[in-house]
Amino acid sequence: MKVDRRHSLSVKLLKLVLLWALLAGMLLSLAQILFDLRLERDTITRDASQILAMFHDPASQAIFSLDKEMATQVIEGLFANRAVHFAAIGHPDEPPLASRERPLSNPPYRFITDLLFGVEQSFSIPLLGRAPHNEYYGELRLTLETAPYGQKFLRYSLIILVSGVLRALAMAGALYLIYHVLLTRPLSRIIEHITSINPEQPRKMMIPMLPGQERNELGLWIIKVNELLDAIERNRSQRHEAEASMRHMARHDQLTRLPNRSLLLEQLARILADARRRQHNVAVLCCGLDDFKEVNDKFGYQVGDSILVAVAERLRAHSGRLISIARLGGDQFAMIVGDVDEPYEVAELAQEILDELGLPFPIDHSQVAIQATIGITLFPDDGLDASKLLQKAEQTMMLAKTRSRNRYQFYIASVDSEMRNRRTLAADLRNALLRNEFHLVYQPQVSLPDHRVVGVEALLRWHHPERGLVPPDLFIPLAEQSGAIIAIGEWVLDQACRQLREWHDAGRTHLRMSVNLSTIQLHHPDLTEMVTQVLQRYGLPRNSLELEVTETGLMEDIHAAARHLNGLKGIGVQIALDDFGTGYSSLSYLRRLPLDKIKIDKSFTSDLLTDPDDQTIVRIIIQLGHNLGMRVIAEGVESVDQQAYLTAEGCDAGQGYFYSRPLTAAALIGWLDDYEREHHQTAAD
Repeated sequence: MKVDRRHSLSVKLLKLVLLWALLAGMLLSLAQILFDLRLERDTITRDASQILAMFHDPASQAIFSLDKEMATQVIEGLFANRAVHFAAIGHPDEPPLASRERPLSNPPYRFITDLLFGVEQSFSIPLLGRAPHNEYYGELRLTLETAPYGQKFLRYSLIILVSGVLRALAMAGALYLIYHVLLTRPLSRIIEHITSINPEQPRKMMIPMLPGQERNELGLWIIKVNELLDAIERNRSQRHEAEASMRHMARHDQLTRLPNRSLLLEQLARILADARRRQHNVAVLCCGLDDFKEVNDKFGYQVGDSILVAVAERLRAHSGRLISIARLGGDQFAMIVGDVDEPYEVAELAQEILDELGLPFPIDHSQVAIQATIGITLFPDDGLDASKLLQKAEQTMMLAKTRSRNRYQFYIASVDSEMRNRRTLAADLRNALLRNEFHLVYQPQVSLPDHRVVGVEALLRWHHPERGLVPPDLFIPLAEQSGAIIAIGEWVLDQACRQLREWHDAGRTHLRMSVNLSTIQLHHPDLTEMVTQVLQRYGLPRNSLELEVTETGLMEDIHAAARHLNGLKGIGVQIALDDFGTGYSSLSYLRRLPLDKIKIDKSFTSDLLTDPDDQTIVRIIIQLGHNLGMRVIAEGVESVDQQAYLTAEGCDAGQGYFYSRPLTAAALIGWLDDYEREHHQTAAD
């Protein structure tokens, strides 16, 4: 079959016509653009001359009379033009009478306009006195930024360029129609069918024969391509099936369909690379079933395989927290946990998995119970390499099995011990309130100007039956994480108000009770109602209760915190900001919150007498608090010299070991009697 060569030549001719038409359009457009460029440069000079002429008289008047205010008004008038970058009025040899400079704009096209017009252009006009003397007083200087003019020029240039191309295309359109009917339209239909072909199933989208094209080169090409597509699909389908089967078998466990060790290591390497870049922590857990050989011996390998499949399904239930789950072989599984903030999170997850695996498996109308042991490694603490982390997790799991079963074990013994102590302490904390293990102590707050005791701060203490006193900075975070802080906080507030009621009944009505609010309490929706009920229960004056909040607690959600604090302020409760200066210390949030008092953190008072930086910080905090209408109290006062320094700086009150350590309610009464007796005696002397 002969091929009609005319069609092939027509395609080449069409390309040449389009090429020359586009080239001609581009050249004409560029010529117009160059002409407009020259005009736009002249426009900049003309605009500058007009602006200078417009402001010449008022500028001359300002410099003649040395009227700085008038000169400033002239300068501000110049900046009404958005292209003005700098303007000044004055003598060149003297400081300007008035000047202003606006930052250069930074549009994305800036590099183009700077190249065409320069970054900026400067102009000036002399400022002369009246005729006939025409004394020279100085000049009005003006600098125009070229970017605004460049923006207009680029916009018009784009229009010219596009219109030129469109005109060229229109000129070529007439010729194209001839070739389109004869050649390009049939080719377009063929290409349309080709682009819709699915490479995975080419046989389903065969190219249809075009009417009138059966005996030319297009028809011959269609026939041969369809034959090729049919052969490709047959070979591709067979090859894909074989390759998919081989890949899956090589990278997955055939029983559980989980990734195998090889695929897990690939996934872990990618996860560690991403974690290293984002500076995140990762945990690798190796889980081994305890005494699984006995299950196989007792129930048979078929039941054992069913249990392994069931174990895989229970692990998949945690896929929301696990990045990957794999079967390493035999009775061992591996899991990857990403974005680990604290090791205790991994410990809690491991314990959940152990608890779930400890539930009986229903197999063939019977219940099969198993246990498991988990070894845990942490990235980057325990290693940086994927294979090393997995190897250490397996070793840790095997070591844990030699000591005891049905437990998790961290690779580093100190971390494991810390996690177990934390878990035990958290469990004990949940019942501490019911077992009456909490008690309050009170630390007095003393007015510095007259040395009167004006209030006390209630501090929570936990006396563990086995550990003794547990530090608050250890058990308070645990209470917040578990949610127990809500009930504990209500108990603290109730006990503190009950004690304050007793003191008021005993005649000490001048005392104010200060109680700390945790972050979770601050954002609890029923906080205001709960505080109101406690105050009503004990019949206390509203302003006798002071609630302390921290900067970090406020900044977690400043809007919600402001709403809750305004609610508390509405019922008459005093609000104090604790540990001020250690967090954000932003004036913007201080002005938005209804605060009555600022507490200077003890980290600033400890070296107050020797550290100039601490002295400056304390002085600024006191001035800031007073300027905002707040009282200021300093924590950590431990000497008479610190007290004297704070008094001299105008601090309102002090709190610290110089006055007293935190005391029980009974001991505080005795301390108050002694302090007041000593204070009266000193005043009398």
